Amino acid sequence: MVFFPEWNLGPVEAKIDTGAYTGALHADDIRETKNEKGEPCLSFVLRKEFYPNLKENVTLFVHDYFSKPIRNSFGEEENRYIIRTKIKIGKKIIRTRISLTDRSTMKYQVLIGRRLIKGKFMLDVSEVHLNGKKIKLC
Repeated sequence: MVFFPEWNLGPVEAKIDTGAYTGALHADDIRETKNEKGEPCLSFVLRKEFYPNLKENVTLFVHDYFSKPIRNSFGEEENRYIIRTKIKIGKKIIRTRISLTDRSTMKYQVLIGRRLIKGKFMLDVSEVHLNGKKIKLC
């Protein structure tokens, strides 16, 4: 279970994938835009159907982003936006980079890649939910 403290989002069940370098977050309507001051930013939507603890869909705006090609799970290269944000895993809050993509057909909306966990955690692949029990949300 992970949290995104900057967005007041969590708990979200995440999958740890040591085969993935960068983590991924499911988002919709990802686009470059401008804020109210006319500064460039990236906007994206988190939908309550994918994040049950949200009371309503949330549009987020981030200024710290860039785009780069990433290989997806099928080995195909796709251009993705990468944002910098904080993620809370257990008691640790980590500043990280995470790609925004469509994970609507995946079981987990958040994927934790090896870059985020390297040197910070020890993995026991025979266990699940060591960082807290899965919370059933109404």
